[in-house]
Amino acid sequence: MSTIHRTTMTPTKLELLTDWLPKQSWYVGDAQTPELVRAGGFRLDDPEGAVGIEFMVVVDTSAPEPVAYLVPMAYRGTALSDVPGEALIGTSEHGVLGTRWIYDGVHDPVVRARLRALLRGEAIPQHQNESDTPDPTVTVHGTDDGLDVHINRVLRPTEAAQEPSGRLVAGWTWPDGTAARGVLA
Repeated sequence: MSTIHRTTMTPTKLELLTDWLPKQSWYVGDAQTPELVRAGGFRLDDPEGAVGIEFMVVVDTSAPEPVAYLVPMAYRGTALSDVPGEALIGTSEHGVLGTRWIYDGVHDPVVRARLRALLRGEAIPQHQNESDTPDPTVTVHGTDDGLDVHINRVLRPTEAAQEPSGRLVAGWTWPDGTAARGVLA
């Protein structure tokens, strides 16, 4: 099970994402420097214990209407080889673990494997901020035995009745405090 360390990261995840997010093809904002707030997410455990896996939802409040983004992230103690340059979100100094290479999870083989395991019902989503605590609000509707997994980068709320099978559904909170749920993958 993953351990959540109560420590500092320099730069923070939000600082790294503020620089990285506007450079992505799926970014729909027009601000060169988005104003990001944490809005939700969850973690998955790496059975080997080597890679930290977090699915973070951030909301960009710089636009007239806030936009929610899903950024799956891999935290590694060493750099990955054979990944495109845009896969690296950045590096950060972790107060306990030292230098962390933070990657966009869609390019990380461990993140992709654990997401497929979750969609097959073989992994348990973990609370984003608590060690060894399952997150029952993250649900899988049906199972997916296929290999093609699509990550929804820009999140849109859906009604519970509209949640299709074979989908990963989780919630986030808008800046005004309104709760939302939608299909993440």
